[in-house]
Amino acid sequence: MCQILKIAKSTYYYQTNNCVKYDVNNYEEEVISAFNKSRKIYGSRKIKAVLMRKDIILSRRKIRFLMIKNNLVSKYTKLKYRNHKIMVNNDQISNVLNRKFNNKKPNEVVVSDLTYVQVGGKWHYICLLIDLFNREIIGYSARPNKTAELVQQAFHKITRPLNKITLFHTDRGNEFKNNIIDEILSTFKIKRSLSNKGCPYDDNALKQLTKLLKWNLSRVKNLKI
Repeated sequence: MCQILKIAKSTYYYQTNNCVKYDVNNYEEEVISAFNKSRKIYGSRKIKAVLMRKDIILSRRKIRFLMIKNNLVSKYTKLKYRNHKIMVNNDQISNVLNRKFNNKKPNEVVVSDLTYVQVGGKWHYICLLIDLFNREIIGYSARPNKTAELVQQAFHKITRPLNKITLFHTDRGNEFKNNIIDEILSTFKIKRSLSNKGCPYDDNALKQLTKLLKWNLSRVKNLKI
């Protein structure tokens, strides 16, 4: 730039080293005023925009410094998962497992459940198939929608013979009640077991595993599904 403008480098450095240094604390009242006028909602990004309209140029870092100094904490809403009401599976299928989650043989009981995780700002569902023998995830799938295909895809990921599985236990979600899943279970002669309606304790072992998985997934910033 000095070459283009035909300015000596020494002139540039003289100007930059001897320019007037402004004190960020001189704008403390402006930051506090902008914060209070926003009903204590604005953070550093929006406060910066407010100050720019007044021809006051402050970086977000300096604004955050003043906010911390004056104990100004912005109010913000965290994106939450919104539950959708769906019909419950009312089939007369008993709870064969009956909360007996331990002391199982390999492939004796496979349990399944769904959880959700945010990926790229959108919610995705994850279906897990877990062998109660050693709590191993033997099948899984992830899709944007909670459908029968999500569960079917998880079965397709199982590498062991499906006819070795004795019992398949789930909650009463409609994603487990459909012709696709019925056909898989019927073909490989897998017996069904459903939790009692409105009783999450029947799935307690699986719920703990899915919560742990969801917590771990939430720590992955660039998760790709």
